[in-house]
Amino acid sequence: MKPKVVVICGPTASGKTALSIKLAKRINGEIISADSMQIYKDMNIGAAKPTEEEREGIKHYLLDFIEPNIRYSVADFKKQAEEAIVEILKKGKVPIVVGGTGLYIDSLIYGIEYTEVKFDEEYRKKLEKICDEQGLEQLYNEATKIDPIAMKKISSNDRKRIMRVLEIYHETGKTKTEQERESRKEVKYDYHIFALNMDRQLLYDRINQRVDLMIEQGLVDEVKNLLKKYKEFPTAMQGLGYKEVKDYLESNITYNEMIEKIKLETRRYAKRQITWFKKNKQTVWINALEKTENNIEIILSDIENK
Repeated sequence: MKPKVVVICGPTASGKTALSIKLAKRINGEIISADSMQIYKDMNIGAAKPTEEEREGIKHYLLDFIEPNIRYSVADFKKQAEEAIVEILKKGKVPIVVGGTGLYIDSLIYGIEYTEVKFDEEYRKKLEKICDEQGLEQLYNEATKIDPIAMKKISSNDRKRIMRVLEIYHETGKTKTEQERESRKEVKYDYHIFALNMDRQLLYDRINQRVDLMIEQGLVDEVKNLLKKYKEFPTAMQGLGYKEVKDYLESNITYNEMIEKIKLETRRYAKRQITWFKKNKQTVWINALEKTENNIEIILSDIENK
């Protein structure tokens, strides 16, 4: 019997954090964050990182531990997440993986061993120049020709992942899809996957409210402090909210345009997250607006009966 690991995923603002903490208390669990922005130090408001108070004493792993000027890959995540699973199991507790970064979660539940691809700085600069001079659409079209399967999951405005598809092919001569297919290993754990969802308009309303709250809490000042403290951001400043505030601070957009753009891009991201998680047929979808206790009972029933 493989050890059981619970996964709680779903779109941003769907209530994953609150549910996971209550579940952890109920089943003697500890939480492993699967969020590509919450890994970074000094990026709290825009990443919607749970505060110490919100964590209610539940130990969290892979949260707030990497400086934004450090490059962090999905291979790094998989290695450290599995180390955390081992540590939690040794304590006799239940690992609960929580987050909305589909690539992180897939690396675990599908047993994908990501080969570290050497970073070619000159090629990256070439791609960035094309993007700046000809537009991101040029890179998107090129990546789609190379790896149409991978690009079905990638948004036309997701600069980081579009460039990654091109970089992998440039360095290895293989597509991202080919690499993943060849690198799948036996899955080490019995993953029970649950995704939160709700009426789309209600979700969008929650996203808009969350963005307003982030602005009130000082997102602009958070970005100002980051830009002062760190000289470079390999990927961190591409995160939702951060790149838009940076554009505002550089006078590329107005204050109101910044807010509306964050809301729009976050809604688009939530839509992509839902599409991503729906492709996994073993996922159990639960209503985010249902009472927390009822959702916990659904989770417990699935874990006990499978």
